[in-house]
Amino acid sequence: MIKIGLHSDDARLQLLLPSALGQGFALTLAQDEEEMSSLCADGGCDVMILDLTSSQTSLQERIDCSRRLIGTKVPAVIMSDDAMASTAHELVKLGGFGYCRTPPSIRNLKTLLSQAYESRLLKEQHRSMQHQMEAPANCDRMIGCSTQMLKVYELVKRVANINASVLITGESGTGKELIARAIHNLGSRASRPFVAVSCGAIPETLIEAELFGHEKGAFTGAVGTREGYFEQAGDGTLFLDEIGDLSLSTQVKLLRVLQEMEFNRLGSSRYIPLRARMVFATHRDLSKLVAEGKFRQDLYYRINVMRIISPSLRDRADDIPAIATHYLRHYAQMFEKPMDDLEPEAMAVLQSNTWPGNVRELENVIQRAIILAPHRTIRVEDLPLIQRDECMDDIPSVFEIGDYNPDGSFERQVRNYKMNLVASAVRDNHGNKTIAARSLCISRAYLHRLILLAEADPIVAQTLKNEAVA
Repeated sequence: MIKIGLHSDDARLQLLLPSALGQGFALTLAQDEEEMSSLCADGGCDVMILDLTSSQTSLQERIDCSRRLIGTKVPAVIMSDDAMASTAHELVKLGGFGYCRTPPSIRNLKTLLSQAYESRLLKEQHRSMQHQMEAPANCDRMIGCSTQMLKVYELVKRVANINASVLITGESGTGKELIARAIHNLGSRASRPFVAVSCGAIPETLIEAELFGHEKGAFTGAVGTREGYFEQAGDGTLFLDEIGDLSLSTQVKLLRVLQEMEFNRLGSSRYIPLRARMVFATHRDLSKLVAEGKFRQDLYYRINVMRIISPSLRDRADDIPAIATHYLRHYAQMFEKPMDDLEPEAMAVLQSNTWPGNVRELENVIQRAIILAPHRTIRVEDLPLIQRDECMDDIPSVFEIGDYNPDGSFERQVRNYKMNLVASAVRDNHGNKTIAARSLCISRAYLHRLILLAEADPIVAQTLKNEAVA
C-alpha cells in the first residue's frame, strides 16, 4: 500500500481521486503546509501530490509552499493545469519528482506515483548500504569496500592488539590518520588517549621539547614544567605523522627512546618509561631517504615492523560513490542545506578524475558543489571545472590527431578515441592491463571501466575489434 499525501483545495479532486486510484493507494488529505509537513515527518506519506491550481491562495504563495515541501525527503509529484506547466517544470528542476497535468490521466498518475515510491525505496536502500559501507569490519570511520581497502581492514585487525610499531605510508590526503585511529580504537587501548602529532608542523628548535617535555628553566622561555607528547599519550597511542620530516639529530634521540623504551624531559635526569603504543606515518619514500642519507637506516627498521599502505583514491575508484555520498550527507547537514544525491553523470566524472589530492580533494569538491548547487541533486555543472575536465587531461585533443575523423556525435568521437587508446595500450603491453593503465597515466580501475563500456556498446566494440586486428 502506497501512502499518498494530497495538498490541494480542489473539492472535486479530493472527492474523486481516492476511488480513482483504487487499491494499492491510500490517500490522505492535507489542508495546509503544516499538516503536510507533519504527515511527511511522521511517516504517514510515501509520496505527496502538490496541486498548484487553487482559488484560495495566490500563485506565489503556492509556489513558495511547494518549494518548502519539496525540501523534505518525500518525493513530490507536481500537478497543475497547462497555464502553469512551466512553473511546475521549474519545481521539478528544484527537486520535485515529476509533473502531472490536471485534470489528470489516472493511468499516468498511478504510474508516476509508483515510480516516485520505487525511487524513494531505492534511495533509502542506497543510504542504508552506504551506512554499512562506512565502517566495514568495524574499522572506525574509513569508507570503502574495494580490494585495496579490504586489505587495509584486515591488516588493521591483525595489528590492533599487538604492541608493535606500525608504519603507515601513502600519499597526502589518503587517510593515514584514520588508519592509525582505527588501530587504536580496535585494540585494548581504545579507552586510553590517542595523541596525534604532525612532525612537519613543529619547528626544529621546539621538536624535542614538544615530544619529550621539559622542566622549568631547561632553556630560555621554559617558565614551567611541561609534559611532552610521549608522556601525554600514557598507556594509549602516540601517532607521529610525517616522520620523514624529522632532522637527523632528532632521529637519533627518537631511536634511543624506541630502543630503551624510556625517555627524559629536557633539563631532567629522571627517566620515564615509554608506555604508549607507537604508530608512524609518512607520504615520503623512506627507503629512498635512507639511500640518500637523509633518514637513519636503523630507525627505519625500528619503526617499519609492520607496514600498512594507504591506497590513493585513483587506485580505488570504486569507493568514490560511497565516499562522495558520505561527504554529501555530512556537509549537507553541516551547511543546513538539504541534498539528496549526485546525478549518475556527476558521479561518473568524479570516478574518472585522477584525484592528486586524494580523499581530501574529493571532500573539498563535494563541499563546494553543495554550496553551488541550486537544487537538491548535484549535477555535472555544479562540479568545479577542473574536475569536469580532468578525465580528458591524459588524452590528446581530437583536433591534434590530424586525419582522425570518425563518424558520429562529438561524444561518440571522444569515446571511440578513448577505446582506440585503450586497445592500443593493451596490445602494445601484451595484454597486461596494469602496465597499459600506467602507460596511459590512468588507474587500472578506469581502464577496466573503459573496456566494459566498449563491450556494452556494439559500435564502440567494433571499433576496438578493428583496432586490435590492425
